Amino acid sequence: MTSGKNGLTYADAGVDIDAGNELVDRIKPAAKRTNRPGVMSGLGGFGALFDLKAAGYEDPILVGATDGVGTKLRIAIDTGHVDGVGIDLVAMCVNDLVCQGAEPLFFLDYFATGKLETDVAARIIEGIAEGCVRSGCALIGGETAEMPGMYPKGDFDLAGFAVGAMERGSALPVGVEAGDVLLGLGSDGVHSNGYSLVRQIVKYSGLGWDADSPFGEGKLGEALLAPTRLYVKQSLAAVRAGGVNALAHITGGGLTENLPRVLPEGLGADIDLGAWELPDVFKWLAETGGIEESEMLKTFNCGIGMILVVKADRAEALTELLAGEGERVSRLGTVTAEEGVRYTGGLL
Repeated sequence: MTSGKNGLTYADAGVDIDAGNELVDRIKPAAKRTNRPGVMSGLGGFGALFDLKAAGYEDPILVGATDGVGTKLRIAIDTGHVDGVGIDLVAMCVNDLVCQGAEPLFFLDYFATGKLETDVAARIIEGIAEGCVRSGCALIGGETAEMPGMYPKGDFDLAGFAVGAMERGSALPVGVEAGDVLLGLGSDGVHSNGYSLVRQIVKYSGLGWDADSPFGEGKLGEALLAPTRLYVKQSLAAVRAGGVNALAHITGGGLTENLPRVLPEGLGADIDLGAWELPDVFKWLAETGGIEESEMLKTFNCGIGMILVVKADRAEALTELLAGEGERVSRLGTVTAEEGVRYTGGLL
């Protein structure tokens, strides 16, 4: 005699717990690569522990940041080139943290998909681990959510959460004044903002993701997926050397919107658009989309991914330090006693 039950399982409903366990086992070596002083426990528990004293802090202030990768994911999904978006995810969080003067300590990710494909998920999370290694923070936990019916086949979404720390009294920005020098650090492409416009421009161009890149080597889709540059270790080295009053991560809003976020009320900036060479990818986007200079400057990073506001008498020494750390440094202009960002010269 039977019970009359239909014998359905969670797997029949579209959720494969065994695949999730397989993924955790596969990514453990990647997470282990990110270990740093302070990590007490990592993957596998209901929570992750971190010891601030073991990390070297005496009177710490915690700083949190969260972000995603935006519609750049659409290109990664459509091309299958998913290995770099994990680096993007980390960069978007930790590049923000360092602008507060904080050292990133640990990172957690959220990966959601309709049907878990272990290899794809592992490649993404291995990219997250690589971003953590490059920025000196530990990947100590996360969540993989398999949600059938919520995402079309092959689609996924990502979110990241970073926690950093600084000693009390060391927060940035601080002491910004007229005459301070603006040092720009070169970007590695479009980074992770403006991709809704990028995708429209590619559509108008008539090119497919597998077309040869019109602005560089390789295929167009792969070229547009160049990962966001991580500025953490270089920026912290400059801060510790002395003379850095503020940092601005150039993300959504571009130079026009992000630099004023770190300037006190009543101050502005003059920027010489001829101080650096506009990367070819932005030249192509502007020409193909017929985009005006002002729109470029408030949408894209235009080749400058981070700005350091530094004391004038420290500008030369900090330029040398940052160049020694592998950065392409441009002296963009100065802080002024008049509000607003003003541009001289031409970008396009």
